[in-house]
Amino acid sequence: MDNFQSIIANLGFPIAISMYLLIRIEGKLQSLTDSINELSKNIIKLK
Repeated sequence: MDNFQSIIANLGFPIAISMYLLIRIEGKLQSLTDSINELSKNIIKLK
């Protein structure tokens, strides 16, 4: 049981932080993708 708690303490926090950052980055990447697509459409309209 002591070994299990040590593993959770050593790995749980970095995993939780990694998941949080991945979720945040995914939202920002989706927003960036949408902006690039919108820009492409506007450039095509200008031609």
